[in-house]
Amino acid sequence: MKITQITAVVLAGFIGIMSIISGSSVLLGFREVGYRVLNELVVYNVALGVLSVITAFLIWKHVLLSKKMIFLILIFHGSVLAYLYFFSETVAMESIKAMTFRVAIWLMIFILVQLGHLKKTNTINT
Repeated sequence: MKITQITAVVLAGFIGIMSIISGSSVLLGFREVGYRVLNELVVYNVALGVLSVITAFLIWKHVLLSKKMIFLILIFHGSVLAYLYFFSETVAMESIKAMTFRVAIWLMIFILVQLGHLKKTNTINT
């Protein structure tokens, strides 16, 4: 397994598990945060956390579907970030920062997987 692929798997798995644990603890009332919580956003984060873990597994197994999943997750997070930033007046700044972090991580994962694919294509062609 290439270093780009290993890095992508670790990032996707870590952010997914982090989202599941953090969001579930808030939803179940195990953790109080010091700002207003949008329950729909927390549910979204947990659901995408599960999708992230599945995507990490697909990246690890070299499944072509992983590229589509990465792109889909990146589009979802980017859309939610745009909504939170431009249209939601009730969202906490922490939520915007967390979503910006997710977009940045998934952009890195997208680039890493593309680089891994390019290296593989160049190796086959030479």
